Amino acid sequence: MADVEGYIKDLKDTIKHRDPNQPEFQEAAFTVLDSLKPVLAKHPEYIKANILGSLVEPERAFQFRVPWQADDGSFKVNRGFRVQFNSAIGPYKGGLRLHPSVNLSIVKFLGFEQIFKNSLTGLPIGGGKGGSDFDPKGKSDAEIMRFCQSFMTELQKHIGPDLDVPAGDIGVGGREIGFLYGQYKRLNGSQNGILTGKGLEYGGSLARTEATGYGLIYYLNALIKGQNDSLKGKTVKISGSGNVAIYALKKATEEGAKVVTVSDSNGYVYDPNGIDLATVQQIKEVERGRIKEYAEKISTAKYSEGSVWDLDIDYDIALPCATQNEIDGDEAKLIVKDGVKYVAEGANMPSTTEAIAAYKANKVIYGPAKAANAGGVAVSALEMSQNSERLSWSFDDVDTRLKGIMENIYEMSDAADKEYGLDKDYQAGANIAGFEKVAKAMLAQGLV
Repeated sequence: MADVEGYIKDLKDTIKHRDPNQPEFQEAAFTVLDSLKPVLAKHPEYIKANILGSLVEPERAFQFRVPWQADDGSFKVNRGFRVQFNSAIGPYKGGLRLHPSVNLSIVKFLGFEQIFKNSLTGLPIGGGKGGSDFDPKGKSDAEIMRFCQSFMTELQKHIGPDLDVPAGDIGVGGREIGFLYGQYKRLNGSQNGILTGKGLEYGGSLARTEATGYGLIYYLNALIKGQNDSLKGKTVKISGSGNVAIYALKKATEEGAKVVTVSDSNGYVYDPNGIDLATVQQIKEVERGRIKEYAEKISTAKYSEGSVWDLDIDYDIALPCATQNEIDGDEAKLIVKDGVKYVAEGANMPSTTEAIAAYKANKVIYGPAKAANAGGVAVSALEMSQNSERLSWSFDDVDTRLKGIMENIYEMSDAADKEYGLDKDYQAGANIAGFEKVAKAMLAQGLV
């Protein structure tokens, strides 16, 4: 009988020794390792081949300087990253994040999670992630263009349509993708399969903007139906007010739920009558304003500074769609107190380890990010398919495929949960379902 506990402990000790200053990566890796214990007990061949030893170590990681010139003539230097984590089931796929918090630990945590998320989609894409500590807020279009051109001048040496296909993430939207693609094309010629999230005019996919938010609700619907329940009539808290939050709000409202909050980095608005989608879109997508302006336009709404998760109201569903670790242990206890039945994550790792423990201890049904927010990368992979075919699919075609993918992710997680007797632990179920596909591919390919 394989010593599963000893094997996991040795892996954790190795990670702590090699990456002592990477708390985000350690948190993500340790959570996955613990959830895979029943799989290792059933499949000792994974221990013999030390599959997890390979899985927690990126195949390669790049760090590079990004010099650029500000509008005032001064010269700036930022740090760029790309971590190519695992290519067992396909080319590396994962976004680029531009935010002052970006460092190697965060990029590795995101890339590691991406392995399992991408596997769950059922599409042939491996895991990767990248970005820079550059902050696009307050920068002119010209400054962002010069930064993106400098960033891509280095990144283009390490990516390709069949090797590594980046996309957007926090701080990287259509504007940034356009500048990045323009520089890649300038240096390498036209290969529109090199980036996803592109404009519709040059190889982008319909439904990509909506994909993560819509996908979150498609997954949530499947999760709730799996408990013989319905989304209709439920009261929902959403954090964030970017693409994920906006389109989760739109789709949840269409499904008959009432969303009562949205937020940004300064504070949140609470509207007991239900958040008005058109007003949020006007503020965030047209005016590029702050969410407090919602309360100035809608008389029934109230704006407060701080975290929306500190707002004490009765509601049914929590959808964190802002950023990692936005819900801590105390806020999770308030979520439980407020009667929440379901938490599904639209952001990457928005719940701390303590928060997740609180959900599970109180029988809150929890849909983890790697399952619930996989819609964005799923449609990115569909964009890659369209680029390869030199075709553009209709919105309904892409949306139908997205819905099927998200429902299948729940079904795979549920099947793993039942197979290993996990008692509705859909986090472990998602980890196991994602891992088993990658592990089988790694075993088949030998020592790679």
